[in-house]
Amino acid sequence: MSYLGLNKRFDFRRIGKQVIKTEREGLAQLEQYINEDFSKSCEAILNCMGKVVVMGMGKSGHIGRKIAATFASTGTPAFFVHPAEANHGDLGMVTSHDIVLAISNSGESHEIKTLIPVLKRQAIKMICMTNKADSSIGKVTDIHLCVKVSHEACPLGLAPTASTTAILAMGDALAVALLKARGFTAKDFALSHPGGALGRKLLLHVRDIMHTGNELPNVSRNASLRDALLEITRKKLGLTVICDDLMKIEGIFTDGDLRRIFDLGIDLNNAKIADVMTYGGIRIHPNALAVDALNLMQVRHITSLLVANDDQLIGVVHMHDMLRAGVV
Repeated sequence: MSYLGLNKRFDFRRIGKQVIKTEREGLAQLEQYINEDFSKSCEAILNCMGKVVVMGMGKSGHIGRKIAATFASTGTPAFFVHPAEANHGDLGMVTSHDIVLAISNSGESHEIKTLIPVLKRQAIKMICMTNKADSSIGKVTDIHLCVKVSHEACPLGLAPTASTTAILAMGDALAVALLKARGFTAKDFALSHPGGALGRKLLLHVRDIMHTGNELPNVSRNASLRDALLEITRKKLGLTVICDDLMKIEGIFTDGDLRRIFDLGIDLNNAKIADVMTYGGIRIHPNALAVDALNLMQVRHITSLLVANDDQLIGVVHMHDMLRAGVV
């Protein structure tokens, strides 16, 4: 039916809220199934020497792909295999060290049922998610996780809605319980998400983004203030480091310092950089995480850090480097 034929006063919001209410009620019912079978499933996956192989047809398959992805990114190696493809060769991807998580709301998925004898022959442990423990799949798998809801949000009772939400929530419950049991950390998470913002924050080191070599602004303590200003202008980092012949840090001078010395009546033409530099300088080790350098800059209200091994200047890192690297 064309949407043009709908009553202009049709209450879309009422229907939307009704769907949310139905699915919320379904999730509330799901809590009772976080039981001994749930614990057994977690223990079986935790002790698995291979991977979790998730299977499901139709909408269950779509949810299964997400569950497999959540497992994989939270410390439980997993992948999705389409049951129909498994019946035509992809079952070779499953080994005796793996564990199969089969998803079928009815527990009667033909494509999964035809795989069970082969999986049993290989002594592959099987967990299933269905709404009936006495379904064909529920009766023959090693562990059954019930994901029963009283009714679907779809008014026709046909489109999987509340049931797929329940399956997704059960998958999340498994993944998070396993994450906690493994002692999985944010750094572990970043290792499987190197291209994401978290990965950049937790895996990027200062040494990866600092300026070195010819990009490094530095002068000796005998340099004139004029020479120091020229160095700041050339290197475009808003500062220069004052070092000895062995690149040992003696001090720092920034463009902010220049603005301040105007009020001191200093002879800009004849002053030496040693007369106006700030001794020391805030520094960080090259092996420190870039996010730690960012935090230090924010705490000290500065835009650059000296990168040093003890007192030896190695590089300079600027707030702009953080922005370019996606750390900020």
